[in-house]
Amino acid sequence: MHKLRGHHLICLQFFKGQGYNEKFIKNIQKILATIDVAEVVDGIDEICKTCPYNVGICTYSDNSEKKVRELDKLALNLLGLKIGSKVRWKDLKVRIPQIIIEWRAFACKNCNWKVVCHT
Repeated sequence: MHKLRGHHLICLQFFKGQGYNEKFIKNIQKILATIDVAEVVDGIDEICKTCPYNVGICTYSDNSEKKVRELDKLALNLLGLKIGSKVRWKDLKVRIPQIIIEWRAFACKNCNWKVVCHT
């Protein structure tokens, strides 16, 4: 079982093989190749662990930790999940189309990854 934070439950559905560095990309690819069930965690997860901006919190940009936590909260609200929930990856794939319009309206509008994401 993989441990993932809220926004990764949605964003990983659209991963296209790009990222901060090779270590980060390979970690995501490994997770996606083996994921069946995800447990929702609060804060740093298996994706964040190899991120070069992880120092126990997200340091990607000013206020990035706050922004990431807002994305996590929105993702969990839209998906009807909470910290500690366990969800099958295939069930998430069914839920995403039902919430993607609302997700895009808030999460994608200022996202630096939208140039490589096909939400």
